Amino acid sequence: MKLRLGEAPYPGAPVVVMIAGLGGLGGYWLAQQSALGQAYQTVVYDQRGTGENPDALPEGYTLADMARELHQALVIHGVQRYAVLGHALGGLVGMELALAFPEAVSALVIVNGWLSLSAWTRRCFEARERLLLDSGPATYVAAQPLFLYPPAWAEENQPRLEAEEALHNAHFQGTENLLRRLWALKSADYRESAARITTPVQLICARDDLLVPWTCSQALQAALPHSRLSVMEAGAHACNVAAAPLFNSLLLAGLAALIPEPHKETV
Repeated sequence: MKLRLGEAPYPGAPVVVMIAGLGGLGGYWLAQQSALGQAYQTVVYDQRGTGENPDALPEGYTLADMARELHQALVIHGVQRYAVLGHALGGLVGMELALAFPEAVSALVIVNGWLSLSAWTRRCFEARERLLLDSGPATYVAAQPLFLYPPAWAEENQPRLEAEEALHNAHFQGTENLLRRLWALKSADYRESAARITTPVQLICARDDLLVPWTCSQALQAALPHSRLSVMEAGAHACNVAAAPLFNSLLLAGLAALIPEPHKETV
């Protein structure tokens, strides 16, 4: 699996691995890469079956498979210990990593995540699934901003949305791959296992998220023994994009609190 490792800002800088949501593309984190690059070595990647890592996903593909593949790729690249920043599905993969490889995961930041799929989020995903199957990938991609962004922000950023739509159409992961990733997402349930996660966790959510109710992050906080929650008033599901300055400030403060500052060599 191809990973894109940023330059370490100093020897021994903590590593932050950034995991996108259902779309799977590492470019989702562009607004965070520069903010993190001053203090952390960043890692972004296109998930299996997307972008730079094309593949046909097997039937029964799970979030545990996604976590194992990523961890193996990190080890191959010499990364033994790392923090995880995950959005939605990416946050669930982060929990899988914390459960399976607790010695490797130093901290976990989950953005708009959940313990198990709420009835509302399931309804949203099933509606998107019907769009995909009944009307095709182009319609699915065209509808995606409705679930991701605040309307006022979207209205002011039409050229960006048009560029994103063209990019996602050009690099669409394929209907079968998307359906199998959706199945993995909808099947995940951490209500019984969350209490076993000993990794410190920062939760960030947006109160106006249309896709995932912000109360799902409240439930996560109650279930995760070493977690704290920051609630953004606006930003919607893609709050790290639509409200990047505020999100980045919360992210940097959260990571600073979760990861002990390493010794920096001076010249």
